[in-house]
Amino acid sequence: MPRIEPKDPALKTLTGLHLWHAPMSSCSQRVRIVMAETGQDFESHLVNLQENEHATEAYQRIHPKGLVPALVDDGDLIIESIDIIRHLAGRNVALAQTTLHELLEMADAAQLDLKLLTYEFLFRAAPPPPETAEAFQARHQNEWLKQFRRDFAVGFDRDRVEAAVQRTDEGFHNLDALLSDGRAFLAGEEFTLADIAWMPNLHRFDLMGWPYERTPNLKAWFDKVSQRPSYYSALEKWEDAQAVEAFTAYTERRRAAGTDIRSLGGLSD
Repeated sequence: MPRIEPKDPALKTLTGLHLWHAPMSSCSQRVRIVMAETGQDFESHLVNLQENEHATEAYQRIHPKGLVPALVDDGDLIIESIDIIRHLAGRNVALAQTTLHELLEMADAAQLDLKLLTYEFLFRAAPPPPETAEAFQARHQNEWLKQFRRDFAVGFDRDRVEAAVQRTDEGFHNLDALLSDGRAFLAGEEFTLADIAWMPNLHRFDLMGWPYERTPNLKAWFDKVSQRPSYYSALEKWEDAQAVEAFTAYTERRRAAGTDIRSLGGLSD
């Protein structure tokens, strides 16, 4: 869905690029990386997910699913991150246009497992207080997301978490095999949207302590792309240092207890 009709007519009057995003949202991160790589300036509209700002009526009139990011380009509204990065790349020739579209589709499909595992292995450290959770249920209109939050509150089924770990491991091994021919980047010798789509995912799983030694080619690729200036300016610079520190400490505690992400999906084999 490249563009949608905005429920808030004021969006049609906006000029330039306006981005509604969250600092540590992986989908927001990929959009900001494209912006940084192509030198495109944007008007920033931060959405505080911890304060349920994505559940407000005002924000859901911008993004009907109540998710981030959302982009307005001279009045045109685009809400899916893969569509957004494609659109932004098309506005600027500084980023290689050739890519493997199946890699973008894989990255998009991987978001559900990324979300589930993020909540289980990072957000479990500090779940929202009951009053915040209740307010979210009362105000948000995305029924899937509301059910997801309820599942999180009572604890995800182990088989559901295990399956997400296994799918993620399979996806990373597929990327590792792709890189095994010595190519510099995922789609070949040029840095493309495929790399940008996957960079935040690798970063997120790194916070969970993912065993990247299982996929040495993918690890070498991530080590390389994480040295790009855009990785710092569009991803790391926006992150809450205290949150990252808390995630790291929580990951270490779960690993010591044998309940971290490495304990599932055969990752310790």
